[in-house]
Amino acid sequence: MRTVQLVDDSCVRMINQRLLPREEVWLELTDYRQVAGCICDLTVRGAPAIGVAAAFGLVLAAKELAERAGRGETELLDLATYLGRLETAAEELRRTRPTAVNLFWAIDRMMLAARAHAPKAFAPNRGEPLNGAPAEMVAFLAAEAQKMADEDVDVNRRLGHYGQQLIRDGDSLLTHCNAGALATVDYGTALGVFRAAHNAGKRIHVYVDETRPVLQGARLTAWEMLKEGIPATLITDNMAGHFMRLGGVQAVFVGADRMCANGDFANKIGTYGVAVLAREHGIPFYPVVPTSTIDLSLGSGEAIPIEERKPDEVTHPGGVPLAPEGIKVANPAFDVTPHKYITGIVTEKGVIYPPFDVNLRRLFQDA
Repeated sequence: MRTVQLVDDSCVRMINQRLLPREEVWLELTDYRQVAGCICDLTVRGAPAIGVAAAFGLVLAAKELAERAGRGETELLDLATYLGRLETAAEELRRTRPTAVNLFWAIDRMMLAARAHAPKAFAPNRGEPLNGAPAEMVAFLAAEAQKMADEDVDVNRRLGHYGQQLIRDGDSLLTHCNAGALATVDYGTALGVFRAAHNAGKRIHVYVDETRPVLQGARLTAWEMLKEGIPATLITDNMAGHFMRLGGVQAVFVGADRMCANGDFANKIGTYGVAVLAREHGIPFYPVVPTSTIDLSLGSGEAIPIEERKPDEVTHPGGVPLAPEGIKVANPAFDVTPHKYITGIVTEKGVIYPPFDVNLRRLFQDA
């Protein structure tokens, strides 16, 4: 399924992940501010998914500007004013979540495309009314955002193709958080690897970490595994080491929200602990990372901004009070796994092995 969709250039349709697995509810958003709100409150989540959602949000912003120009706001027919208003919407979308680099990559790509095309759309010598320029920009940006969404699906399937080659028939695997179709436009990154292995006829089993405090594993990954018919067992986060010690895990695959030039990467809080346990037990550990998630501008994980979320996610899971009132709470959404714990990085261009600082840059040079 497509987790997030653009409908008729005027509506962003997305599944409400906050309600899963109890209810499968689809939202239809017509304002980019609504999209920003849904990114903030985890209605849509997962690095690739929020990147494309933000791109679709910019289409809604362009649609709003076109409608306002049509109602007589003539200043929006000025190129500089138009781009300034679009940048204002882009900045609001950028402020939603700080860690996942796909968000910024997608918005920057959309704004780069807008700045490149806008002078043509607003050129006075085209023989067309200037007031048609904002509408032309909507169509142009919608096409660019849809291209981004389609590319994401293709990238995920290629990640699955390369990743499943690391899995043997009969393997039992472990994952943390949700890196499936719900976290992307479709198919998934780490879960896409499991899908590809399952579809190739390999008999696999997946241990699903519950992923506290928001329980993306228990609510979302478990739901996806059941829908796909992939054998899976839900475990609490602090059970992973137990099953590794018993020899029940042959490999770990996780997603990523931002990877640095040296291979350090941020993923859902708890990933670092899983990586340390995997190393201690001699188990291969693979992040599954689209190149859009690799940020070569950061030399190491120390530079990754870590989002701090609201305390009530910890004290009131599912809205139910659990902790004593007044207790101090820390709630980082992500942690950083140093590259020394990584066996290999699964990308849509193949599996990258150490030295990561050399081979990640080479990946982009080849591209």
